[in-house]
Amino acid sequence: MLKIVRDLFRYNREFALGTILILVVFGFAVASFFSPYPPLDSYVVPPDVPPSWAYPFGTNSRGQDVFWQLTLAIRNSLLFGLSVALMSRILSLLIGLVAGYAGGVVDRVLMTINDTFVVIPLFPILVLFFFMMHDQMSWPLLAIAMASLGWPYDARLIRSVALSLRTREFTAMSVFSGMSARQILVEEHLPYVLPIVFSTTLNNMNWSIGLEVTLSVIGFTNIETPTIGTMIYWANQHTAMVAGVWWWIVFPVALVIMAFLGLYLLSVSMNEYIDPRSRLMRMDSKV
Repeated sequence: MLKIVRDLFRYNREFALGTILILVVFGFAVASFFSPYPPLDSYVVPPDVPPSWAYPFGTNSRGQDVFWQLTLAIRNSLLFGLSVALMSRILSLLIGLVAGYAGGVVDRVLMTINDTFVVIPLFPILVLFFFMMHDQMSWPLLAIAMASLGWPYDARLIRSVALSLRTREFTAMSVFSGMSARQILVEEHLPYVLPIVFSTTLNNMNWSIGLEVTLSVIGFTNIETPTIGTMIYWANQHTAMVAGVWWWIVFPVALVIMAFLGLYLLSVSMNEYIDPRSRLMRMDSKV
């Protein structure tokens, strides 16, 4: 594992830059555990103070230190994206592996369900979900809803790999040796799709964080939970840009863009590393 990371740093600038960006974002998230202020309290500092030595990112109109509020917001946004990605990976792995290995009627049924979810318009469905669950809307509930809608594209990709694995000789040998279908999927096929799962996890985190920010900015989430989206929502509610409190919006937007770029670059570099031809071409160009 360490050798792979070393080679990626040496031969892939996208991976190196993406790792640096994600480490910076992760550093902000870790700093939230050392915040001197209660996360949900307001008017603990003077409001609308511009960036200074005392308040590096300034303070907002709600009397909160933007720096410390931002550390908690990015931590919650990353946890939200990771939760959605992990839950949707379980669905995509289960459906993709089973459909590819079983084939026949099972494959057709699962892919029909998969294709049905592909054509569902996600944003209107999530907006409708918010209006239905308005009083009970919470961070975990939104994560479950998004995870249940964010798996079909990756399930089809995993299925395509599983279809090729089904015809390999080692799969036939596993069947002849008496291994069950569950053992074959977990012990033989799963290791082949894990690199794809890792890269799609990064893409899914980007998608889920971006969608959460969009929903939060227009107030279609639990606005009391600090995230990047809810920070921008409260800034808009207080007309921060009109009032000249630009730092209330600029710093959250800059940090979430860093997170998007970091995850995107890591995903691109991992996709390239998975493809042997791309990896060899890059290494040859460096020699």
